[in-house]
Amino acid sequence: MRVAVTGGGGFLGSHLCAALLRRGDSVVCLDNFSTGDPENIAHLLSDPCFEFQHADVSEAVEVAGRVDAVAHLASPASPPDYLRRPLETLAVGSRGTENALRLALRHDARFILASTSEVYGDPLVHPQEEAYWGNVNSIGPRSVYDEAKRYAEAVSAAYRRTHHLDVGIARIFNTYGPRMRPHDGRVVSSFITQALTGEPLTIYGDGKQTRSFCFVDDLIRGLLALLDSCAMGPFNLGNPVEHTVSELAEIVLAMTGSTSEVKYLPLPVDDPTRRRPVITRAREVLGWEPEIDITEGLRRTVAYFRARPERLAASAAAIRGAQKETVPPAMVARGTGLEQSIPGPAAADTAVTPTAALRPSTLSG
Repeated sequence: MRVAVTGGGGFLGSHLCAALLRRGDSVVCLDNFSTGDPENIAHLLSDPCFEFQHADVSEAVEVAGRVDAVAHLASPASPPDYLRRPLETLAVGSRGTENALRLALRHDARFILASTSEVYGDPLVHPQEEAYWGNVNSIGPRSVYDEAKRYAEAVSAAYRRTHHLDVGIARIFNTYGPRMRPHDGRVVSSFITQALTGEPLTIYGDGKQTRSFCFVDDLIRGLLALLDSCAMGPFNLGNPVEHTVSELAEIVLAMTGSTSEVKYLPLPVDDPTRRRPVITRAREVLGWEPEIDITEGLRRTVAYFRARPERLAASAAAIRGAQKETVPPAMVARGTGLEQSIPGPAAADTAVTPTAALRPSTLSG
């Protein structure tokens, strides 16, 4: 099977690309690295079944040759990213999704959408099952992401009804693991970065708000199961074991051996207080459920972060005192042959420019 993966240079996208290659599929990875990282796919470039195209899917999605499936993962996903790029986030959720759907339609291909638990907003129903319509502030600061994904689901469902396109929708809950950026503002990456650099762990609110944390390998198995099915869903993909944010901080401190203190800050606007998926539908239809517990998942994630001390040090300033809506000063991913400059706060709206080694003229053929 030949699969086009939009956002294939990102955290989840790169793991999906690798998993597809491992099982013998061919992959066309499309990304413009606005929030992705060339280092994530550096190890895949030598694989003859892997192609890279530098592309902004909000503008167009063109893939030469056969396409059997399209996995649409392109989107800023962490709050600092989508709050810093509100219009781009809305564009990729709307025009980008439509472009990816048109690609699938042209090739009569299976289409899967990486949606999000954020479509439930700050839920009034707990835990959340797929039949719940959500509680979303359509004009709040987080709405650029929430509503972009809700529209993406709506237009995907419309393509299924109107054009009989083979569509599947995954609602992804908090996912963590290797290849998260230390400065991305998510709670797991922020806590690990702060613990390993001796900075205070910053908790918004009283720390009693809950999340469910799914390790990336488990999440990717769920996406593959959805890709291989003909079911639409939507399907909640996440770990149904619930932890408070304070519990997560305690686990990270114990696992890293850090003596960092914990600092409490005001809760952001529209930040959900409870989040846990009901995964009965995924169990029954896809035969999927998570297998890796939080202790093992965090052990692997901490090891990944420890192995990158330069990135940790560069990121610490960006999240010092809070998980700020900025990225750290320019830093370089060295040693991969894919050196990249990541913009600092003064150039936060400037897309990351990949090196010539990743341009379509050399890799998309």
